[in-house]
Amino acid sequence: MTETAHDIRLKRLRFQSWHRGFREMDLILGAFADDRLAGLSAEDLTLYQSLLDVPDWDIYGWLTQTKPVPPEWDNALLHLILDHVRQRPRP
Repeated sequence: MTETAHDIRLKRLRFQSWHRGFREMDLILGAFADDRLAGLSAEDLTLYQSLLDVPDWDIYGWLTQTKPVPPEWDNALLHLILDHVRQRPRP
């Protein structure tokens, strides 16, 4: 079976989500990627790809609500990730 460009993109984004270098962010973004990336639009995947360039400590602060979310990142995608974090069962 031949992989499509979309399949390869999803694999790359999942890999990047699970290999952030900050374990908490690996768990948060990796789980989100596994559960939700396949259902995102092309525009949201592009936005997610841009989010992966943001430093982990910034994203972590936004998701734990210890840092204010800058207006440029206060969007539906970040809220989807935040909702995902809130809904995941804790170990």
